[in-house]
Amino acid sequence: MASRKRSTAPAAPAAEGINPKAPCPCGSGRRYKHCHGSGYAPPVTRPFEGLPGEADWVALRELVPAATATLTTTEGREVTLASVLPGGAPGLVRANGEILVGAQLATSSDDVSRDLGTALAAALEAPKGAPVDPGPIGGAGSAGPRLQEILDLSKPLDVVVHDSFDFWLEGTEPGAAARAGLSQANEAILPTVRLEGLEAAYWVRPGNERAHLRWVRPEKEEQLLDALARLSAAEEILLGEGTRYAGAFRAHGLVVPVWDLPADTPAAEWIGPATEFQARLEKALTVTTPLDADERRARAGLLSRQITLR
Repeated sequence: MASRKRSTAPAAPAAEGINPKAPCPCGSGRRYKHCHGSGYAPPVTRPFEGLPGEADWVALRELVPAATATLTTTEGREVTLASVLPGGAPGLVRANGEILVGAQLATSSDDVSRDLGTALAAALEAPKGAPVDPGPIGGAGSAGPRLQEILDLSKPLDVVVHDSFDFWLEGTEPGAAARAGLSQANEAILPTVRLEGLEAAYWVRPGNERAHLRWVRPEKEEQLLDALARLSAAEEILLGEGTRYAGAFRAHGLVVPVWDLPADTPAAEWIGPATEFQARLEKALTVTTPLDADERRARAGLLSRQITLR
Protein backbone atom coordinates (compact mmCIF):
# COMPACT_ATOMS: atom_id res chain seq x y z
CA MET A 1 0.00 0.00 0.00
CA ALA A 2 1.35 3.38 -0.98
CA SER A 3 2.29 5.83 1.72
CA ARG A 4 0.89 9.31 1.47
CA LYS A 5 2.59 12.66 1.82
CA ARG A 6 0.63 15.76 2.71
CA SER A 7 0.87 18.70 0.34
CA THR A 8 2.19 21.81 2.05
CA ALA A 9 0.63 24.15 -0.49
CA PRO A 10 -1.47 26.86 1.17
CA ALA A 11 -5.12 26.00 1.62
CA ALA A 12 -8.16 28.21 1.23
CA PRO A 13 -9.31 30.01 4.40
CA ALA A 14 -11.67 28.03 6.60
CA ALA A 15 -15.35 28.75 6.05
CA GLU A 16 -17.15 30.30 8.97
CA GLY A 17 -19.82 28.40 10.87
CA ILE A 18 -18.63 24.87 10.04
CA ASN A 19 -18.22 22.45 12.95
CA PRO A 20 -14.62 21.13 12.74
CA LYS A 21 -15.86 17.65 13.66
CA ALA A 22 -18.59 17.63 11.00
CA PRO A 23 -18.12 15.86 7.66
CA CYS A 24 -16.38 18.11 5.17
CA PRO A 25 -18.85 19.65 2.69
CA CYS A 26 -16.59 18.58 -0.20
CA GLY A 27 -17.78 14.98 0.18
CA SER A 28 -14.37 13.46 0.91
CA GLY A 29 -15.72 11.52 3.89
CA ARG A 30 -13.22 13.16 6.25
CA ARG A 31 -14.01 15.49 9.09
CA TYR A 32 -13.78 19.15 8.12
CA LYS A 33 -10.80 19.72 10.45
CA HIS A 34 -8.86 16.98 8.63
CA CYS A 35 -9.84 18.15 5.14
CA HIS A 36 -10.60 21.68 3.92
CA GLY A 37 -10.28 23.01 7.46
CA SER A 38 -6.88 21.44 8.15
CA GLY A 39 -4.69 24.29 6.96
CA TYR A 40 -3.25 22.09 4.20
CA ALA A 41 -4.28 21.98 0.57
CA PRO A 42 -7.37 19.72 0.49
CA PRO A 43 -7.19 16.30 -1.17
CA VAL A 44 -8.55 15.78 -4.66
CA THR A 45 -11.58 13.65 -3.83
CA ARG A 46 -11.94 12.08 -7.29
CA PRO A 47 -8.48 12.24 -8.90
CA PHE A 48 -9.53 10.20 -11.95
CA GLU A 49 -12.71 12.16 -12.65
CA GLY A 50 -12.88 13.18 -16.30
CA LEU A 51 -10.74 10.26 -17.51
CA PRO A 52 -12.37 7.58 -19.68
CA GLY A 53 -12.95 4.54 -17.48
CA GLU A 54 -12.69 6.37 -14.14
CA ALA A 55 -14.02 3.31 -12.30
CA ASP A 56 -11.42 1.03 -13.91
CA TRP A 57 -8.66 3.51 -13.00
CA VAL A 58 -9.74 3.13 -9.37
CA ALA A 59 -9.79 -0.65 -9.71
CA LEU A 60 -6.27 -0.81 -11.17
CA ARG A 61 -5.02 1.57 -8.49
CA GLU A 62 -6.53 -0.27 -5.50
CA LEU A 63 -8.00 -3.69 -6.29
CA VAL A 64 -6.58 -5.50 -9.32
CA PRO A 65 -3.20 -7.23 -8.87
CA ALA A 66 -2.06 -7.67 -12.48
CA ALA A 67 -3.60 -5.79 -15.39
CA THR A 68 -2.61 -3.52 -18.25
CA ALA A 69 -4.26 -1.00 -20.56
CA THR A 70 -3.03 1.15 -23.44
CA LEU A 71 -2.97 4.92 -22.95
CA THR A 72 -2.54 7.50 -25.70
CA THR A 73 -1.06 10.91 -24.97
CA THR A 74 -2.23 14.17 -26.50
CA GLU A 75 0.86 13.92 -28.75
CA GLY A 76 -0.26 10.52 -30.05
CA ARG A 77 2.29 8.38 -28.20
CA GLU A 78 1.10 5.03 -26.83
CA VAL A 79 2.00 4.03 -23.28
CA THR A 80 1.18 0.87 -21.32
CA LEU A 81 -0.53 1.43 -17.98
CA ALA A 82 0.18 -1.41 -15.54
CA SER A 83 -1.56 -1.97 -12.23
CA VAL A 84 1.87 -2.22 -10.61
CA LEU A 85 5.50 -2.38 -11.73
CA PRO A 86 8.44 -4.10 -9.98
CA GLY A 87 9.12 -2.51 -6.62
CA GLY A 88 6.27 -0.06 -7.10
CA ALA A 89 8.36 1.82 -9.67
CA PRO A 90 6.58 4.81 -11.23
CA GLY A 91 7.62 3.81 -14.73
CA LEU A 92 10.14 2.11 -16.97
CA VAL A 93 11.28 2.37 -20.58
CA ARG A 94 12.30 -0.84 -22.33
CA ALA A 95 15.26 -1.06 -24.68
CA ASN A 96 12.82 -1.06 -27.61
CA GLY A 97 11.33 2.23 -26.42
CA GLU A 98 8.10 0.81 -24.97
CA ILE A 99 6.95 2.89 -21.99
CA LEU A 100 5.19 1.43 -18.95
CA VAL A 101 3.77 3.40 -16.03
CA GLY A 102 2.42 1.94 -12.79
CA ALA A 103 -0.90 2.86 -11.19
CA GLN A 104 0.17 1.65 -7.74
CA LEU A 105 3.06 3.83 -6.59
CA ALA A 106 5.25 3.40 -3.52
CA THR A 107 4.23 6.89 -2.31
CA SER A 108 1.40 9.22 -3.21
CA SER A 109 0.06 12.66 -2.43
CA ASP A 110 -3.48 13.98 -2.13
CA ASP A 111 -3.70 14.24 -5.94
CA VAL A 112 -2.97 10.82 -7.39
CA SER A 113 -3.65 12.08 -10.91
CA ARG A 114 -0.78 14.56 -10.62
CA ASP A 115 1.48 11.86 -9.14
CA LEU A 116 0.84 9.56 -12.10
CA GLY A 117 1.00 12.43 -14.57
CA THR A 118 4.39 13.43 -13.17
CA ALA A 119 5.65 9.86 -13.60
CA LEU A 120 4.25 9.63 -17.12
CA ALA A 121 5.80 12.94 -18.19
CA ALA A 122 9.19 11.77 -16.92
CA ALA A 123 8.86 8.43 -18.71
CA LEU A 124 8.08 10.19 -21.99
CA GLU A 125 11.40 12.05 -21.72
CA ALA A 126 13.53 9.12 -20.48
CA PRO A 127 15.98 7.43 -22.88
CA LYS A 128 15.45 3.84 -24.02
CA GLY A 129 16.45 1.21 -21.48
CA ALA A 130 16.95 3.77 -18.73
CA PRO A 131 15.17 3.90 -15.35
CA VAL A 132 12.51 6.58 -15.00
CA ASP A 133 13.32 9.25 -12.43
CA PRO A 134 10.39 11.65 -12.03
CA GLY A 135 11.89 13.20 -8.91
CA PRO A 136 9.93 13.14 -5.65
CA ILE A 137 6.45 11.67 -6.02
CA GLY A 138 3.95 12.85 -3.44
CA GLY A 139 3.51 16.06 -1.51
CA ALA A 140 4.80 19.21 -3.15
CA GLY A 141 7.22 17.12 -5.22
CA SER A 142 4.60 15.99 -7.76
CA ALA A 143 4.95 19.13 -9.83
CA GLY A 144 4.17 17.64 -13.23
CA PRO A 145 0.90 17.64 -15.17
CA ARG A 146 -2.26 15.80 -14.21
CA LEU A 147 -3.29 12.80 -16.29
CA GLN A 148 -6.25 14.77 -17.61
CA GLU A 149 -3.81 17.28 -19.13
CA ILE A 150 -1.58 14.87 -21.08
CA LEU A 151 -3.83 11.96 -22.10
CA ASP A 152 -6.10 11.79 -25.14
CA LEU A 153 -9.48 11.72 -23.41
CA SER A 154 -11.24 10.41 -26.51
CA LYS A 155 -9.57 6.99 -26.17
CA PRO A 156 -11.35 4.36 -24.04
CA LEU A 157 -9.57 2.48 -21.26
CA ASP A 158 -9.59 -1.19 -22.29
CA VAL A 159 -8.32 -3.25 -19.37
CA VAL A 160 -6.64 -6.63 -19.83
CA VAL A 161 -6.34 -8.73 -16.66
CA HIS A 162 -3.33 -11.07 -16.42
CA ASP A 163 -2.87 -14.19 -14.32
CA SER A 164 0.81 -13.39 -13.77
CA PHE A 165 3.31 -10.53 -13.84
CA ASP A 166 5.20 -12.08 -16.75
CA PHE A 167 4.52 -8.93 -18.79
CA TRP A 168 7.09 -7.19 -16.57
CA LEU A 169 9.90 -9.02 -18.36
CA GLU A 170 8.54 -9.30 -21.90
CA GLY A 171 11.23 -8.71 -24.50
CA THR A 172 14.05 -8.86 -21.94
CA GLU A 173 16.64 -11.41 -20.85
CA PRO A 174 16.19 -11.41 -17.07
CA GLY A 175 18.83 -12.61 -14.68
CA ALA A 176 18.32 -15.03 -11.82
CA ALA A 177 17.37 -12.30 -9.33
CA ALA A 178 14.73 -10.86 -11.66
CA ARG A 179 13.26 -14.31 -12.31
CA ALA A 180 13.16 -15.04 -8.58
CA GLY A 181 11.43 -11.73 -7.88
CA LEU A 182 8.90 -12.42 -10.62
CA SER A 183 8.16 -15.87 -9.23
CA GLN A 184 7.61 -14.45 -5.76
CA ALA A 185 5.25 -11.77 -7.11
CA ASN A 186 3.29 -14.32 -9.13
CA GLU A 187 2.70 -16.45 -6.06
CA ALA A 188 0.92 -13.54 -4.36
CA ILE A 189 -1.60 -12.95 -7.18
CA LEU A 190 -5.24 -13.68 -6.40
CA PRO A 191 -7.22 -15.15 -9.32
CA THR A 192 -9.05 -12.15 -10.81
CA VAL A 193 -11.44 -11.80 -13.76
CA ARG A 194 -13.05 -8.66 -15.19
CA LEU A 195 -16.66 -9.57 -16.00
CA GLU A 196 -17.26 -9.10 -19.72
CA GLY A 197 -19.70 -6.37 -20.69
CA LEU A 198 -19.77 -4.75 -17.24
CA GLU A 199 -17.76 -1.68 -16.33
CA ALA A 200 -15.19 -2.22 -13.56
CA ALA A 201 -16.80 -5.40 -12.17
CA TYR A 202 -14.07 -7.76 -10.93
CA TRP A 203 -14.47 -11.32 -9.68
CA VAL A 204 -11.72 -12.41 -7.30
CA ARG A 205 -11.13 -15.65 -5.40
CA PRO A 206 -8.86 -15.23 -2.38
CA GLY A 207 -9.24 -18.84 -1.25
CA ASN A 208 -11.27 -22.02 -1.55
CA GLU A 209 -14.06 -20.94 0.82
CA ARG A 210 -15.54 -18.04 -1.13
CA ALA A 211 -15.07 -15.65 -4.02
CA HIS A 212 -16.05 -11.99 -4.25
CA LEU A 213 -17.44 -9.56 -6.77
CA ARG A 214 -15.90 -6.10 -6.35
CA TRP A 215 -17.72 -3.60 -8.53
CA VAL A 216 -16.45 -0.02 -8.74
CA ARG A 217 -19.47 2.17 -9.38
CA PRO A 218 -19.31 5.49 -11.28
CA GLU A 219 -22.30 7.10 -9.54
CA LYS A 220 -22.03 9.79 -6.89
CA GLU A 221 -21.87 8.24 -3.43
CA GLU A 222 -25.08 9.61 -1.91
CA GLN A 223 -27.13 8.73 -4.98
CA LEU A 224 -25.70 5.21 -5.10
CA LEU A 225 -26.23 4.58 -1.38
CA ASP A 226 -29.88 5.62 -1.64
CA ALA A 227 -30.39 3.24 -4.57
CA LEU A 228 -28.64 0.36 -2.78
CA ALA A 229 -30.73 1.03 0.31
CA ARG A 230 -33.93 0.76 -1.73
CA LEU A 231 -32.76 -2.54 -3.20
CA SER A 232 -31.68 -3.86 0.20
CA ALA A 233 -35.03 -3.01 1.80
CA ALA A 234 -36.81 -4.73 -1.11
CA GLU A 235 -34.52 -7.79 -0.77
CA GLU A 236 -33.19 -7.22 -4.28
CA ILE A 237 -29.54 -6.52 -3.49
CA LEU A 238 -28.25 -10.10 -3.74
CA LEU A 239 -26.89 -11.76 -6.87
CA GLY A 240 -28.55 -15.12 -6.37
CA GLU A 241 -28.57 -18.18 -4.14
CA GLY A 242 -25.54 -18.52 -1.89
CA THR A 243 -24.53 -14.86 -2.26
CA ARG A 244 -24.25 -12.20 0.41
CA TYR A 245 -23.80 -8.44 0.26
CA ALA A 246 -20.59 -8.07 2.27
CA GLY A 247 -20.22 -4.28 2.32
CA ALA A 248 -18.32 -1.72 0.30
CA PHE A 249 -14.98 -0.04 -0.12
CA ARG A 250 -14.67 3.66 -0.70
CA ALA A 251 -11.76 4.68 -2.91
CA HIS A 252 -10.87 7.90 -4.72
CA GLY A 253 -14.40 9.25 -4.40
CA LEU A 254 -16.17 6.15 -5.71
CA VAL A 255 -17.97 3.34 -3.90
CA VAL A 256 -17.06 -0.32 -4.50
CA PRO A 257 -19.88 -2.69 -3.46
CA VAL A 258 -18.65 -6.19 -2.58
CA TRP A 259 -20.58 -9.46 -2.65
CA ASP A 260 -19.53 -12.84 -1.24
CA LEU A 261 -19.99 -15.59 -3.82
CA PRO A 262 -19.66 -19.39 -3.81
CA ALA A 263 -16.04 -20.17 -4.67
CA ASP A 264 -16.88 -23.12 -6.92
CA THR A 265 -18.95 -21.08 -9.40
CA PRO A 266 -16.85 -19.83 -12.35
CA ALA A 267 -16.54 -16.09 -12.85
CA ALA A 268 -18.34 -16.12 -16.21
CA GLU A 269 -21.50 -17.48 -14.61
CA TRP A 270 -21.90 -14.26 -12.61
CA ILE A 271 -22.20 -12.07 -15.71
CA GLY A 272 -25.93 -12.82 -16.02
CA PRO A 273 -26.83 -12.17 -12.35
CA ALA A 274 -24.67 -9.04 -12.31
CA THR A 275 -26.32 -7.75 -15.48
CA GLU A 276 -29.75 -8.30 -13.90
CA PHE A 277 -28.60 -6.44 -10.78
CA GLN A 278 -27.38 -3.59 -12.98
CA ALA A 279 -30.90 -3.24 -14.39
CA ARG A 280 -32.42 -3.19 -10.90
CA LEU A 281 -29.89 -0.62 -9.75
CA GLU A 282 -30.48 1.64 -12.75
CA LYS A 283 -34.20 1.59 -12.00
CA ALA A 284 -33.59 2.39 -8.32
CA LEU A 285 -31.33 5.28 -9.30
CA THR A 286 -34.23 6.98 -11.06
CA VAL A 287 -36.35 7.12 -7.88
CA THR A 288 -36.20 10.55 -6.24
CA THR A 289 -38.74 10.22 -3.43
CA PRO A 290 -37.35 10.32 0.14
CA LEU A 291 -36.33 6.99 1.68
CA ASP A 292 -38.98 5.39 3.88
CA ALA A 293 -38.23 4.02 7.37
CA ASP A 294 -37.16 0.57 6.15
CA GLU A 295 -34.92 2.07 3.48
CA ARG A 296 -33.31 4.45 5.98
CA ARG A 297 -32.51 1.51 8.26
CA ALA A 298 -31.08 -0.37 5.30
CA ARG A 299 -28.96 2.65 4.37
CA ALA A 300 -27.57 2.88 7.90
CA GLY A 301 -26.64 -0.79 7.69
CA LEU A 302 -24.86 -0.26 4.38
CA LEU A 303 -22.86 2.64 5.82
CA SER A 304 -21.79 0.53 8.79
CA ARG A 305 -20.17 -1.95 6.38
CA GLN A 306 -18.26 0.61 4.33
CA ILE A 307 -14.47 0.92 4.57
CA THR A 308 -12.51 3.84 3.15
CA LEU A 309 -9.32 2.86 1.30
CA ARG A 310 -8.42 6.33 0.01
